[in-house]
Amino acid sequence: MKLSFQKYQANGNDFVMLLDLKHQIELSKEQIARICNRHFGIGADGLMLLLPSKQYDFEMVYYNSDGSPGSMCGNGGRSIAALAFDSDLASRNMQFLASDGLHQAIINKEIKEHHLFDVSLKMIDVSYVEEILDGYFLNTGVPHFVQFVDSFEKVNVEAEGRKIRNHSVFSPEGANVDFVVLDDHQMFVRTYERGVEGETLSCGTGVTASCIATYLKTGRKNLPVRTLGGAFNVSFKETARHFEDIWLSGPAQKVFEGEINLV
Repeated sequence: MKLSFQKYQANGNDFVMLLDLKHQIELSKEQIARICNRHFGIGADGLMLLLPSKQYDFEMVYYNSDGSPGSMCGNGGRSIAALAFDSDLASRNMQFLASDGLHQAIINKEIKEHHLFDVSLKMIDVSYVEEILDGYFLNTGVPHFVQFVDSFEKVNVEAEGRKIRNHSVFSPEGANVDFVVLDDHQMFVRTYERGVEGETLSCGTGVTASCIATYLKTGRKNLPVRTLGGAFNVSFKETARHFEDIWLSGPAQKVFEGEINLV
């Protein structure tokens, strides 16, 4: 079977994108894992289907790189919004369904010849934050554990992230793990993602969780956010530990398109 795809990245978080406007694509877990494999397939942190929706602009279905069904993905949500706009399937201001509910996305600006977009994505409200294991646990569409560290020189993100991700307190689903370094001017976030089972260059739900945790820890908000893959901006409103009107903003770009033969 020959499958047409587009490849997008958002601050280094990369995705295989499939337009499934007639509900014709059916992939097994093994096929998705092979497509996302960086040696035997296209290579990606995840795979997404863009499906039609009767009520909204489209529906987003996300799979982890191991082929398992995924929860919400912030960078994926921004990327699929860019894809929908670039494919003339949605206007600059759009609404779409994802696994955690309804989302709004806005294309702030674009450089069409480079398929480069600045995209803001409205995240779900966060109503529960727990202080646990010397950090913060919250769900921003995906469960995240946020831990503050002095520097990354003494933190093995892969090893420590895997250990915490599999901690019994988060079982059976596990949690993504964010390590945060703060200075006077910005915050730097590195994330170990379940489903990928390794560190990614950035994680949209992770930087969102990290910004909320930073606010709870220090009272500081609207700090510029850096990741290995690039920069983000996160804004939100807070009332009695309830966080709403949460927006994640940053770049998303189409890298290439092609076809792959599936077996």
